[in-house]
Amino acid sequence: MKKIRINANHVGLVFRKGSFQRVVTEGDYWLGFGEKVEVYDCSRPLQLNHDMDVLLQHPGFAEAITINEVGDNELALFYLNGNFRSVLGPGRHFYWNSLSNYTFLKADTSALDIPVTIDRNLLDKAPLNAHVRAYKVEAYEQALLFIDGKYSKLLEAGQYYWWKNSTTVHIAKADMRQQAMDINGQEILTRDKAQLRINFTIQYKVVDIVKALADNREYDKQLYTLMQLALREFIGGLNLDELMDSKERIAEAVRLQSMERVAGLGIALHYCGVKDIILPGDVKDILNQVLIAEKKAQANIITRREETASTRSLLNTAKLMEDNQMLYKLKEMEYVEKIAEKIHTISLSGGGQIVDQLKQIFIKQ
Repeated sequence: MKKIRINANHVGLVFRKGSFQRVVTEGDYWLGFGEKVEVYDCSRPLQLNHDMDVLLQHPGFAEAITINEVGDNELALFYLNGNFRSVLGPGRHFYWNSLSNYTFLKADTSALDIPVTIDRNLLDKAPLNAHVRAYKVEAYEQALLFIDGKYSKLLEAGQYYWWKNSTTVHIAKADMRQQAMDINGQEILTRDKAQLRINFTIQYKVVDIVKALADNREYDKQLYTLMQLALREFIGGLNLDELMDSKERIAEAVRLQSMERVAGLGIALHYCGVKDIILPGDVKDILNQVLIAEKKAQANIITRREETASTRSLLNTAKLMEDNQMLYKLKEMEYVEKIAEKIHTISLSGGGQIVDQLKQIFIKQ
């Protein structure tokens, strides 16, 4: 005979010659001949080196444990004293009945949606995040949800979670902000066969995400092609002179011409503009020559106009001096003054009058 003691929150399993006999809980006990006891801490996970099905045949053992069975398409969230501890996969899970409080929250993972009873803060953390698909739609985005290849619904900005299972989930997102696109290096022939290169820019915004993503494939590439064709169509209907005279209205004409086609892509055009018109070297030289000739002609016209005005002014002055002798003398003195400014020194000799000598120098008798 042997006396044993089982402490609080512990349990003992008594075996005799390898055969399970009974369960003993807190207290003092006597063991018979050939009996052995295995003592387990109930606050620790249940781990036995014995066949659980055999032990469960004894009512005392079944009453000492808690059994949680999880199906093939299920998960169970294990909470200890109200705190999340782990995720339980399919199978049977055994726990000692103890002073601790066990809680199990089951979820059907064959369904796509995650129950609202599961704390969303746990979905991004291990070990639960291994069983969850997470997608984020930014504040400036919208997204389309496709389930098994079929369009399901529109997703606004937010964080979304679904169970990982055999269901295929695809998220197609679009940036709903205003965007810019450059259409550069477009070599186009005008109506009079002048070859030029145009750099064009547009600003657009996705206004119907279903049309843009569900009804069209790669809407941005289609938009580029549509604007490229519209630009070529408009430029090809003008000759070079008309093009150079109407550069300002090219962008607006192309925008109006493309609006209906672009609307089919779920897009709205907000602005179009011509960045550069690049002419070949020989055409550029010809235009420069034309410009120089025009400017020279304008300069000649201005020169002739000024000469005419100057001649008319001289004629008027001559008429006034002819009628007024005093005015003639003043003009005469004015020219004498101008001539005197260019003379460095003047030498005078003799006893004549100085003024008479100056008059003889400057004024021809």
